Amino acid sequence: MLTEVQAGPYTVRGISVGGVYTSLLVPELGVLLDVGVPIRSFASTDRIFLSHGHADHASALGSLLGIRALVGKGPPQVYLPAEIEAPVQEAIAALGRLHRMNADLHTVPMRPGDTLKLQQDLWVRAFRTHHPVPSLGYQFIRRVSKLKPEFRELPPAEIGRRRQAGEPLFDEVERLELAYCTDTLSNVLERQPSLFDSRVLILECTFIDAERTVRDAQERAHIHLEEIASMADRFQNEALVLMHFSQAYSPAQVHATLKARLPASLLERVRIFAPDSGRWFG
Repeated sequence: MLTEVQAGPYTVRGISVGGVYTSLLVPELGVLLDVGVPIRSFASTDRIFLSHGHADHASALGSLLGIRALVGKGPPQVYLPAEIEAPVQEAIAALGRLHRMNADLHTVPMRPGDTLKLQQDLWVRAFRTHHPVPSLGYQFIRRVSKLKPEFRELPPAEIGRRRQAGEPLFDEVERLELAYCTDTLSNVLERQPSLFDSRVLILECTFIDAERTVRDAQERAHIHLEEIASMADRFQNEALVLMHFSQAYSPAQVHATLKARLPASLLERVRIFAPDSGRWFG
């Protein structure tokens, strides 16, 4: 069952169940975050970001390429941890031979700190997440020019004249728009504190109850709701999308538990990425 939430100016659409499959589309940015399930309506998206190589996040890449071929789309750009580029290419090549089809894709290897331009004013920066396999999170950034304070009182004509003369009137400012952070220990928030300031943060929250403790979550390299609640006053995000809940919980249990255990000041900004009712699976 697909879920959709509105997080600030961004739509987050898709599905995410820990250990089963995760694939999220943010149409306003034109990006697909992980491909654990081949959703046909996502197939035309040309920029795909893999957080890591585990099957529930990456195994449907070949199927998605097949759907793209059916609808006449060429190879997408797949951004991924540099360490898994070769295995992904090998897996897709083997799949192409099995299906006797052209399964081309353009891989873009990234390492923590790498920053790449995607379009006009949109950039992406990779950061290290903490999982047993090579893994990354992605922060999407707008870079805009802002008039320096000392020139803000000048009339527009004078600003234009000075600009044409080549005076450095503007500073380039980064706006942290959206960050995607999954399958990781919670210490990623300490090591990448800008996540607290991203306009929208999509963050995993695999375990939520007392039966599965914080220690259990840490042993599995995941985040527990208790850890998020303990840092509630640090989240400055306009919206915090919590996702990747364990299939051990029903969607109704997820909604009820988060509403009961999160402080009101944070809960009002949280978007629970789970169906409102029913089951995870049809």
